Amino acid sequence: MFYVNVEGADYKEDKWLIIERSMMEEHAGGLLSLVGGTVEKEGNSKNILERTLRRELFEEVGVKVKGKMDYVRNTSFRLDDGSEVIDVVFLCELNEGEPFAKSPDEVDAVYWMSTEEIVSHPKAPIWLIDSIKAAENLLKKKTL
Repeated sequence: MFYVNVEGADYKEDKWLIIERSMMEEHAGGLLSLVGGTVEKEGNSKNILERTLRRELFEEVGVKVKGKMDYVRNTSFRLDDGSEVIDVVFLCELNEGEPFAKSPDEVDAVYWMSTEEIVSHPKAPIWLIDSIKAAENLLKKKTL
């Protein structure tokens, strides 16, 4: 059985919304990350991935995104305890709110960073860099 995690590649004025994960987080504590979280069981449901991402964005950093989200990519990974995770990334555009570390158990800091700043940051794991590059490529295609 997999856990399903969703993340939002949120952009505003050529910058990406990035968090520094709390050191209290079991997975990737202290590293840079997109905002996101685990999908909860709901039984029969529609748009569960998008609704989960909206909830996580509001709970963790206090923002709302515009209605349309575009699929970027999906990956899988294994947690230290052996659990398998499917991670799905969506491209989102900020609609309302100024992000802040609303959930200190999950978020130590909030940043707006360019792709170059993320790629060169020592706390940026390869999976974040790959997700940002994929989101940036999709964003470029959308604006052509």
